[in-house]
Amino acid sequence: MLLAACGTSKHVPYFGDIKSRNSDQLDSIARFTKPVIQSDDILSVSIFTLNPATASVVNQAINLPTLGGGQNTALSAQATNGFLVDENGEIELTAIGKIKVSGLTTTEARELIREKAKKVFKEPNVQVRYANFIVTVLGEVNAPAAYTLPKEKVSILDAIGLAGDLTIYGKRDNILIVRDTEGKKEYARVNLNSSDIFKSPYFYLKQNDVIYVEPNKARTAANNANSLQTLGVVTSVLTVLVLIFTTLR
Repeated sequence: MLLAACGTSKHVPYFGDIKSRNSDQLDSIARFTKPVIQSDDILSVSIFTLNPATASVVNQAINLPTLGGGQNTALSAQATNGFLVDENGEIELTAIGKIKVSGLTTTEARELIREKAKKVFKEPNVQVRYANFIVTVLGEVNAPAAYTLPKEKVSILDAIGLAGDLTIYGKRDNILIVRDTEGKKEYARVNLNSSDIFKSPYFYLKQNDVIYVEPNKARTAANNANSLQTLGVVTSVLTVLVLIFTTLR
C-alpha cells in the first residue's frame, strides 16, 4: 500500500505543469457559451411592470419537486419554484400563453417573453434564469451529491470545490464528464494535473452534467489491505476455536 501511495503522490498537485513562480498567461482558454434551454428544465420567470399587481398572477410559478443535494446547496428536498419546459419545449405563462423556449439561451428567452408580454403589460421588465441548473459530482470526492447552482457560468473547478475537493484517493488525471446533448450521452475526460484543462471545451459545465472521479491505485491497495486484515482476523478466530475444540476433546 505504501509503494502504491508513493507511486501516485506526484499526481496529487493540480496544474503541475505550471512551474513559473512569476505570473504566467495561457496561450488560449476555453470559451464560455451560454447553455440552451431543453425540455424538463425549470425556469424562473419574473415580470415586473409599473403596476406590480398586474404581473403578480403571471409570476405565480408552480412548485416542482427536485432531487436532494449536498449541504452547500439550496436543494435539500425542497420544492423548486419555476415553469417546467414541457416535451414540446414550451412554457405556459398566465395571460400570455405558451411560449417555445427550447433551443434558446436565457437571454434570448427573456427577449422573446418581453415581446410577448408587451401585448399585455405596459413596459414590462423580464428576468429569466434556471431554477434547476444541476451538476452531479460522484466518486472520490469528500461530498458527492447533486448540486443546484445559482448561475450558468460554472466550471469543473467550481463543481469540485462544492463537493469538498477530491480525496487523496481521487484519480486527478482522468476525470470523466458525462453530458446529455439532445437526448444522447456524450463522454469526455479531463486532466486536473495539466493546465490544458483551461482550454478544454468541457471546462465549463452544462446543466445536468455528471462528473465522476475514479479511485487511484492507492485506494485499490487500501481496500485490498483491509480485506487481508479482515481475512487475517477471521482466520485467527477460527484457529483459536479449533484449538479450543481440540483441547476440549
